[in-house]
Amino acid sequence: MKSHVKAVVIGGGVVGCSVLYHLARAGWSDVMLIERSELTSGSSWHAAGGFHTLNGDPNVAKLQAYTVQLYKELEELSGQSCSLHLTGGVMLADTPERMDFLRLAHAKGRYLGMDTELITPSEAKAMFPLMDETNFVGAMWDPVEGHLDPSGTTIAYSKAAKKLGAEIVLRNPVRELTQEPDGTWNVITEQGTVKAEHVVNCGGLWAREIGRMVGLELPVLAMEHMYLLTEPMPEVEAFNRETGREMVGVLDFKGEIYTRQERNGILLGTYEKACKPWSPVNTPWDFGHELLQPDLDRIAPSLELGFKHFPGIANAGIKQVINGPFTFAPDGNPLVGPVQGLTNFWCACAVMAGFSQGGGVGLALSNWMVNGDPGFDVWGMDVARFGEWASLRYTNAKVRENYSRRFSIRFPNEELPAARPAQTTPLYDTMLANNAVMGDSWGLETPLWFAPKGTEPKDVVSFRRSNDFKPIGEEVRAVRERVGVTEIANFAKYEVTGTGSEAFLNRLMTNRMPKKGRLVLTPMLNEFGKLIGDFTIAHAGDDRFMIWGSSAAAKYHMRWFEKHLPKDGSVRIHRFDQTLVGLSIAGPKAQALLQKLADVDVSTKAFRFMDYREMAVGGAPCMVNRITYTGDLGYEIWMQPAYQRLVYQAIKQAGEEFGLVDFGMRALLSMRLEKNFPTWFRELRPIYGPFEGSMDRFVKMDKNDFIGRDAAAKELEAGPKLRRVSLVVDALDADVMGDEPIWARVSTDYGTIEKPHGYGAPRFDEKGQETRVSVAQEGASSIRGIVDGDWRVVGWVTSGGYAHFVEKSMAQGYVPAALAENTSEGLFEIEILGKRRPARILVEPPFDPSGAKMRG
Repeated sequence: MKSHVKAVVIGGGVVGCSVLYHLARAGWSDVMLIERSELTSGSSWHAAGGFHTLNGDPNVAKLQAYTVQLYKELEELSGQSCSLHLTGGVMLADTPERMDFLRLAHAKGRYLGMDTELITPSEAKAMFPLMDETNFVGAMWDPVEGHLDPSGTTIAYSKAAKKLGAEIVLRNPVRELTQEPDGTWNVITEQGTVKAEHVVNCGGLWAREIGRMVGLELPVLAMEHMYLLTEPMPEVEAFNRETGREMVGVLDFKGEIYTRQERNGILLGTYEKACKPWSPVNTPWDFGHELLQPDLDRIAPSLELGFKHFPGIANAGIKQVINGPFTFAPDGNPLVGPVQGLTNFWCACAVMAGFSQGGGVGLALSNWMVNGDPGFDVWGMDVARFGEWASLRYTNAKVRENYSRRFSIRFPNEELPAARPAQTTPLYDTMLANNAVMGDSWGLETPLWFAPKGTEPKDVVSFRRSNDFKPIGEEVRAVRERVGVTEIANFAKYEVTGTGSEAFLNRLMTNRMPKKGRLVLTPMLNEFGKLIGDFTIAHAGDDRFMIWGSSAAAKYHMRWFEKHLPKDGSVRIHRFDQTLVGLSIAGPKAQALLQKLADVDVSTKAFRFMDYREMAVGGAPCMVNRITYTGDLGYEIWMQPAYQRLVYQAIKQAGEEFGLVDFGMRALLSMRLEKNFPTWFRELRPIYGPFEGSMDRFVKMDKNDFIGRDAAAKELEAGPKLRRVSLVVDALDADVMGDEPIWARVSTDYGTIEKPHGYGAPRFDEKGQETRVSVAQEGASSIRGIVDGDWRVVGWVTSGGYAHFVEKSMAQGYVPAALAENTSEGLFEIEILGKRRPARILVEPPFDPSGAKMRG
């Protein structure tokens, strides 16, 4: 065993071996994997081995597509068979709502390049004759699904890695991790100590324990998972003989069941409601190639329904029941990336779908470690997406909820109840008393909308307009015509101080820093010129700046800030979280309302648009920004939690004469649509450049050098390939939700377009980098359904909804730049729940296009 290496990967499951292989392939041959026992000794060896490309996050789906594509290459390089069975798969819908979900997935697949097809239950039965088609209303066929040999695949990764120079050390538990002042890690094992520049936690079932070695409590929990194998079935053998192929995999949403052929029988697994965590506090180090005791009673309800839906399986003998632990994060996605606050400590764990995602995780993490960027939009997997509130008990409750809902539909207006409330503001009880429907915003309870008095404050979940539609409209109109108040504690808040603070922020941000007492809006780019942040910044005093951004990205941004802090101590950053809370008042009467609450002049002349002031509001010390996300006249008022009730009560009392209303987050998002304001992690993501994102006016190319400036200059000079646009949609009873395809009646090749979500089928070169493919190359011939006569898919929706004041269904999304200012009727359509609806680009926002109202 070497004593010094570039990186140590801890854990020899499929994910650890994939990371090792991809690091070696990227040129880091001086890497070592250390495994406590044998390869696959955790969850990998007893996995069902299924793989697919479909995922709710298009960016994760793209990495899953890479994983599936990688396997044949891996077999050739390693000489080890993965035992691939590319059978294809069918998802079955038993209700119209589940069929709507499949229509959404099918539409999303159009721009991902997935060759899916909506089929009838009878067509599904022809592929899987063991089912009773009368239980279902429809289905979706995906040809890129199948299964493989878990152990063989893991060994293939390891053999390929060793051929590229990597080292693997087995039967060598890691006992301790320490770090030297220079950042070097000491990986202390039973066989000795290895010094490494980087450490990667691929600990799987032991990921928590590895994290605790460095003071980290990762939000990961193992769950018992059961599947059964039947005895050989004559029906399966007859199907194979008559058709010359294997039976397809099947996913039954209602039964919470997945099935596939296994030899001459069937493998049937379930994600049961009565789920059970395994070893919820500590994972025993001596656990290895063992299985857990089966508990068929726990999965009996699912089996009973499954045998009804698949009567051909009901009479088959059960050969074996497999019960083994798998790890999950609270939302079911992996935990990948560098850990904020630690130097060169990386995670690649909680990858429960290891044989769908393991290759993509290895590729993204190796890119990140070697090149400084994952090369993909991996926010859905970033370990930084969870805050400190994701404690052991929170994780336990949320993982159990996620497991029990794995095959359940998540509606766009559905808020899940487990582990709530985790964080509350002083107004939480007041908001409930006001009949607020609350939502979870990065662990914080936030008012979404207010139900009319006498009605239950509850969402009726739906893919279509629901019971919140009318109340939200009333909130929006009250704000636009009078004045409203909303809680804004769910922003991220930072203070940057020190003699180097202004230079530091000028280096990070694309806009110039404001003069004292003023605000700016500014994006932040990475070295590759991609959008990684969007902030409001106030110059609050000498060597002091206040920053507001997305709460969900608080740790993501702190990681970036800390990476670029000057070494001389001239800059300090403080993250407030809920030690600083806020309220916003907005609407044409907002100025008059604030004047009643303030003891200083807040007229337009004295307190201009984009001004920052520290003043007493309702008698409480506050920081006030003359800006709101509504795009109307308004103010953001920030205070310590101890003062929030006082300020809110003062606003409510003073606002009575102006017809003040409470409004929630959904009304706020409706109003931002009619101003064409983008949102972080929907319109603005690390896959878009600032000019693609239509953030031109906030990027000052003539100011000092800033991170990403050279790449931004190249984008500006060449012209962006894509542009963010706002569209009005001729919707029926459903508005866009995000990730719908945008169709256009065009026959032009718009040149080579980099594919943020994937134009056509994802393609990767020998280094695992996604290749650039033109719309014409991919769209015209190789992707079934992406072209329909003169119509072709040219873009995708990032977000949208109903803009209540202007009474328009609206969407934002990305289209080729050559189409971005074409406002012609009949040019665009957006596919909503399986129906293509006419859409038209709006160059100017439909509400207050000149911005006169918000300037006062």
